[in-house]
Amino acid sequence: MIKALIFDMGGVLVDLDIEDCKRAFRSGLGFDGIDDIIDACHQKGIYGDLEEGKLSAEEFRSIVLAGSREGAVEADVDEAMSHILVGIDPYKVDLLKRLSEKYELYMLSNNNPICLPYSSKMFSDAGIPLEKIFRKSFFSYEMKALKPSETFYKAVMKEIGRSSDELLFIDDSQKNVDGAMAAGLPAVYYEPGTDLAELLDRVLEEGR
Repeated sequence: MIKALIFDMGGVLVDLDIEDCKRAFRSGLGFDGIDDIIDACHQKGIYGDLEEGKLSAEEFRSIVLAGSREGAVEADVDEAMSHILVGIDPYKVDLLKRLSEKYELYMLSNNNPICLPYSSKMFSDAGIPLEKIFRKSFFSYEMKALKPSETFYKAVMKEIGRSSDELLFIDDSQKNVDGAMAAGLPAVYYEPGTDLAELLDRVLEEGR
């Protein structure tokens, strides 16, 4: 029986707009190398290194500013990065509250120290602070590993301490879902824009 749900953040709980983020880098910073570091998976080059904890936020900003127009400052980098985040659909807020009454909730996210404060504020503003709604959040830059690495999944499973048949991971990347399942973590694919509540109601009913 499933007792713990592990959510990805971006694309599952927080809606993303990668193209708007790219526009912000080009218009706000004059940084034309954005296509080389961000795509649908948003984990390439220095962006990937930031999310894997290989680069600090300060190092990332410095590299971006070196390729930006004169006069751009660190705050401009953070502002451009924040454009990837759209918000949390209100029905997902209600869904998390409902699920938290029956299941242990966790978060497992490829994330970085620049975007996290912005997304964390979204959860707080919605009335579900990360530290309250989730028993623990596992972020790639802190874990020094990226999904879909087996190392990341295994570490999370060990920390949670439940048997695999009591766990379910939800992610919007089939690659990440496949990686989780290969590591022994049951997982389901969520297509962004579809009804997350409907998906979970069906999967959880089947997993009883």
